[in-house]
Amino acid sequence: MATKMTPLHDRILVRRVEEAETARGGIIIPDTAKEKPQEGVVIAAGKGKTNDKGETFPLAVKEGDRVLFGKYAGTEIRFDNEDLLIMREEEVLGILSGAAKAAEKTGSRK
Repeated sequence: MATKMTPLHDRILVRRVEEAETARGGIIIPDTAKEKPQEGVVIAAGKGKTNDKGETFPLAVKEGDRVLFGKYAGTEIRFDNEDLLIMREEEVLGILSGAAKAAEKTGSRK
C-alpha cells in the first residue's frame, strides 16, 4: 500500500517534468550537464493559508496543474522512491494552461 502525503497549509507537492534527452542537433546531453527543469505537475496541495482570525484562504493551484517555478524554489525530498519538491504556493511563478495536453500529444509526459 502506497503512503499518501498531504502538504500542510499553503504548501504544494510537485513532480518535476523532465525535458527531452537530446538537443536540437541530436546531441545527447548527460545528466550532469543538464539544468533541473523549472516546470512541474502539482501532485498534492494543502488546504490553504490561514490568517490571524482563523479564516482559511484556498490555494490558487490544485492537483494536476502544471506550474512554473524558480530555479531554487522549494525543498527537494525523496518520497516513495521518487524525487519531489515541496514548496509554498508563493514560490510558484505561474500556472501553464494547455501545457499538459500538449505534452500528452507529444508523449513527453511520464
